[in-house]
Formats: sequence, C-alpha cells, structure tokens
Amino acid sequence: MVVATKGNLIQLKKSLILAKNGEVLMDRKKNILIREMLLLLSEVSTIREEITSTYQKAYQALQDANITLGIVGEIAKAIPIDDNILVSYRSVMGVDLPTITYEKPQIRLSYGLRSTNSKFDYAYRMFQDARDLTIKLSQLDASAYRLANAIRKSQKRYNALQNVVIPDIQTNIKSITEVLEEQEREEFIRLKVIKKTKF
Repeated sequence: MVVATKGNLIQLKKSLILAKNGEVLMDRKKNILIREMLLLLSEVSTIREEITSTYQKAYQALQDANITLGIVGEIAKAIPIDDNILVSYRSVMGVDLPTITYEKPQIRLSYGLRSTNSKFDYAYRMFQDARDLTIKLSQLDASAYRLANAIRKSQKRYNALQNVVIPDIQTNIKSITEVLEEQEREEFIRLKVIKKTKF
C-alpha cells in the first residue's frame, strides 16, 4: 500500500499514463511481429515443399551415380568446400533477424570427366540446388524462431500491463484519492467547528 500523499498521487497518475502508453506500444509491437511472422510462414511452407522434392531428386541422382560409377565418395572429395556465406542482421521492432548473404559460385567441374558421367553431374547440380534452398530455409527458420520468442515476450508484457500493473496503479490511485478526500472533509469540518467556537 502506497502512503496517501498528494505527491504519491501525482506520481501514480504519471505511472498510469506511462503504463497505458506501454500497453499500446506492446500491442502494436506484437501485431507488427505477427504480421512479419505470417509473411515468413507462407514463404517457409513453399520452400519446405521445394526442398523436400529437391533433396529427393538429389539423393535419387546420387544413387543413380553410385550404381553406374560405383561408390562416388572419392570423386566427391574433389569438390571444393563452399564458404561464401555471410550472416548479418536486420532489426524489426528490436528483434534481430538474420539475413544470409550468399554468393552463388559458378558451377565448375573440379573432378575429372573420365571418371564420372552425366548422372554424377546431375547429382552435383541437384545438391547445389538443395544447398541453396537449405541456406534460404535456415534464414527463414531462424527468423521465425526469433519472431515467435519476441511475440511471446510481447504478449506476456502486454498481459502483465493490462491485468496486473495498470489495475494495481488504478487501485492505489483510487484508495489514495479516497483517503485524501476524507482528509479534506475532516479538515473542512474541523475549520467549521473552529469558526463556530470563535464566534
């Protein structure tokens, strides 16, 4: 319980204005984040379907290459490791969402043509497509995960402001106002009594 003084009442009224502004801002933030999340989710479902189909084709092509060439593990070691991935971040309502910058290398054959065939080339190309989709999906998944956490936190804060903080402040304002009004009435009655006794 807050001590019933005019100073505390003024302070509580300021706190109430701040809490109500915070409630509005949290609601806006949550809505913007939800909108951003919905945009991501529609893209995620499209890419998931595409990536499933691409990986199926890639593994089938690898199996075909293995059947025609024998196990192609040694040939695959000649393919250079790709490390052209850069991760940066963009902020949406204070939430850092990853942005993956990927420079697609030119497909150049780093293995001998005599020891391979068109099935191996096709498998190589399909796995490159699968890699590109995986990079895109990882960016979307990471962004969706961060957005989901931020939405949950915003909702918790919004609920705390709406259901706990603001009602507590309003209750304190009401009780202090009632106490101060009662004190004013008592003071008024006391002054009346003092005036009557003087005359």
